[in-house]
Amino acid sequence: MLNAYLTGYEMEFVLDMALAFLCGVIIGGEREIRGKDAGIGTHTLVLVGSMLFTFLSKIVDPLSTSRIAAQVITGIGFLGAGLILHKGNHIQNLTTAASIFYAAAIGMAIGFNYYLIAIIATLSCIIITRFPNIRGGHLNKE
Repeated sequence: MLNAYLTGYEMEFVLDMALAFLCGVIIGGEREIRGKDAGIGTHTLVLVGSMLFTFLSKIVDPLSTSRIAAQVITGIGFLGAGLILHKGNHIQNLTTAASIFYAAAIGMAIGFNYYLIAIIATLSCIIITRFPNIRGGHLNKE
């Protein structure tokens, strides 16, 4: 009876899910430690969600996977835009919005089985978000 529900993709999915979850926790944890609005939960959900959309598009419609990818990018752009705040001459959460966009790209890489690329991108995200921003001659930590 259980065989009727198995597709042959379960082991690949479990690996993808575990890696997407781990990458989301790493990136989200770094943002949360720095007190940013989008932390572990947001980044993990974005990463796992984009991986799932990509994984399913690869299986369901392998000849047209770019259609789903384009929609993931649009949806994440909308989500990121909701984080960006403009107060006077100051813009907040731009790096956080970019990290969500970047997390979605990592999730898509995992969904397409580019595991090493996803790991390298996750590590680079941690390094990139640690760079100080220099504005008006002083350091600004976003």
